[in-house]
Amino acid sequence: MRAAARGGVAVAGGIPLLAVAWTAFAVLGDGGAVTAAPSKPPLPATATITRQDLVDTKTVNGSLTYSGERSLTTDASGTVTWVAAEGSVVRRGRPLLRVDRKPVVVMYGSLPLYRPLRSGVSDGPDVRQLERNLKALGYGDDLTVDDHFGYATYLAVRQWQDDAGLPETGQVDAAQVVFLPSAVRVTDAKVEVGGRAAPGRPVLTVSGLRRLVHVDLDTADQTLARKGAKVTVKLPGGERAAGRISSVGTVAKAVRSGQGDDGTTVDVDITLDKAPKSGLDQAPVEVELVSERRENVLAVPVEALLALREGGYGVEVVEGGSTRVVAVETGAFGSGLVEITGAGLAEGTKVGVPAP
Repeated sequence: MRAAARGGVAVAGGIPLLAVAWTAFAVLGDGGAVTAAPSKPPLPATATITRQDLVDTKTVNGSLTYSGERSLTTDASGTVTWVAAEGSVVRRGRPLLRVDRKPVVVMYGSLPLYRPLRSGVSDGPDVRQLERNLKALGYGDDLTVDDHFGYATYLAVRQWQDDAGLPETGQVDAAQVVFLPSAVRVTDAKVEVGGRAAPGRPVLTVSGLRRLVHVDLDTADQTLARKGAKVTVKLPGGERAAGRISSVGTVAKAVRSGQGDDGTTVDVDITLDKAPKSGLDQAPVEVELVSERRENVLAVPVEALLALREGGYGVEVVEGGSTRVVAVETGAFGSGLVEITGAGLAEGTKVGVPAP
């Protein structure tokens, strides 16, 4: 057996390429072992074969953001005299902006305000939605929440308008109210004080309050993303946060850089187990996805592998004051370890590794 230089492991195209510290140039005999040369070299440093779960990961880029981002418009027309600051949270009954000093207010509901609501309007879930908000805001003690805009609703609307600083018309339209599913966080102001608002023109971009990590995942890696799977997110500054995949898109999107088609991606959203300590609102992150998981296997540090002249790999087993090379089959790689199987190898066996 002749010695060569030890090295490390690289991966190209998913296949481990090993540049080893030394190579056993010998033909394996019966039992898959090579006896050490008569002139004994010094015994190498050793590592212990362990039995454990082995996880291989792939790192992809993502972004820390918030759920449910959307663009808002209003039917209000005029000069913007106030707008909610980016990063602020706007809850029911509070204004998103003011146009000609009149507020555009958030109310909760899933149905957009697609028509003016006034006395006599009935047969509509939008009426029930408005009345539910009026009751929640403390207006209309005698108001019955139903699908009919009656006199009690009219009075409640006028009282709310008076307190909100709106003209007391008793009628509600999309220049006064924006219905949203819940409280929102302002992520981007599309208008500024002194600018003009007009029907159909975007005024704000808002999101939900739930923190998440979004990944535009290459469709070639789509099999790595399974709903409910655990992931690790690395944030700026080195902080690591645990999370789970909450949704995986089913529609591929084309990615273009201006120089032709650059492939396709799917949307992957990840919910973090805990809020980041850094308190960052938005930031680029790295996400570790599990590409392979092997349970209860024998593993050694990758630098323990030897490339054999006749092909394949082996490990140098150290027993007392002698060594022998045992041929091995490699499996999964992960966290600097490699799965191995070989004749006579067991948990606790000592194998040679490069000196520290």
